[in-house]
Amino acid sequence: MTVKKTVPYKTYLTEEEMPKSWYNLRADMKEQHAPFLNPGTLEPIQAADLYPVFAEKLADIEMDETTPYIAIPEDVQNFYKMFRPSPLVRAYELEKLLETPAKIYYKFEGNNTSGSHKLNAAAAMAYYAKEQGLSALTTETGAGQWGTALAVSCAHYKLDLTVFMVKVSFNQKPFRKAVMETYGASIIPSPSTTTAVGRAILEKNPETGGSLGCAISEAIEQSMQDDQCRYALGSVLNQVLVFQSVIGLETKIAMDKLGEYPDVIVGCAGGGSNIGGLMAPYMQDKLTGKGNPRIVAVEPASCPSLTRGKYAYDFCDTGRITPLAKMYTLGSDFMPAPNHAGGLRYHGMSPILSKLYHDGYMEAVSVAQSEVFEAAVAFAKCEQILPAPESAHAIYGAVQEALKCKETGEEKTILFGLTGTGYFDLQAYANFNAGNMSDYIPTDEDLKQGFDGLPNVG
Repeated sequence: MTVKKTVPYKTYLTEEEMPKSWYNLRADMKEQHAPFLNPGTLEPIQAADLYPVFAEKLADIEMDETTPYIAIPEDVQNFYKMFRPSPLVRAYELEKLLETPAKIYYKFEGNNTSGSHKLNAAAAMAYYAKEQGLSALTTETGAGQWGTALAVSCAHYKLDLTVFMVKVSFNQKPFRKAVMETYGASIIPSPSTTTAVGRAILEKNPETGGSLGCAISEAIEQSMQDDQCRYALGSVLNQVLVFQSVIGLETKIAMDKLGEYPDVIVGCAGGGSNIGGLMAPYMQDKLTGKGNPRIVAVEPASCPSLTRGKYAYDFCDTGRITPLAKMYTLGSDFMPAPNHAGGLRYHGMSPILSKLYHDGYMEAVSVAQSEVFEAAVAFAKCEQILPAPESAHAIYGAVQEALKCKETGEEKTILFGLTGTGYFDLQAYANFNAGNMSDYIPTDEDLKQGFDGLPNVG
């Protein structure tokens, strides 16, 4: 099949065209997500209640329901210019491989040291911590992209950083640890014996490979020991979706220049930062009646919070020290299987995305990792980028949409987010190439354990 090349392979914005403000999706939501609750009193929390955990400006942004656009500080704009704008790519070779009439675009966020979109939020969080006069941050990381991004940002703003890395990913990806340490971060495999939460989890299950929920608990506990230290989370939170909106804002400017508008937007979904950022201005169109693209979240079958979870109040961490959030969740006690997409191994989903999914503004599918890697390898061979396992979920979703167009003959425009590169995931590719990749899909009984542990909150 010959694909007529009517637009460039890559479209870049100039630095002058880069967004000067982030977009706050909450300002246009018809109905807000349910409030975060104090787990002791079950009363809604206020921004000031979060000041001991987050930098104050981050807490304020977290609770902001009314401000549609938040100015990007000039210092952060300059930081962004070291790795942004990122390219919008027309996937001509993938179109040819699939023999589809669809037009496929992807926004590539892998051109920075973290190899992912995570640096967009990390830069902002480190900036606001430094602006407040803090000296250190703590965080968690799964696959390592977020930990790396925050290490890069903390090095830039001269902040100390401790990263609790999910133990299974710590063992799977030793070179991620080396990169984070190069930027000055201290790395602790989680669960660990350095915190009370970690010790309790290990006592209950000494052989556990850990989870993002465990690592979050440990990072928060450590941050609370030092009044000059705060915690930073790389996904799930409202503030993260605000900072990641730069992805979608850049994409929309580039697609407008090409005279394109997506019929379908596809993103991988773990906690929600990637698809939340990519879809932000297009979801604004849906909410305000200016457009109606389909938005599809693709999650791992091993950790299917949207497709098999419950919409309920739950803790954001396994140690149960965070506020309660109403979200699609598998239960904070749920321990996901050790699939290779470590960045998607989280028991819950962003409250914003959960609310929008619950209200019918977006769709979700789950897929086994062997199918994900089939799509990843096909994409790598034709588009010359080795994708991260997380990103490969979005590739799989986009391929399925393009194959539907092949069947119907529709010339739809498909947009997906390529959030990172797979060069730290070579063991996963080696396993796939050798035919040794297992598909971890929880049974109903596996899920019941997490659901039984949900707090009894209406």
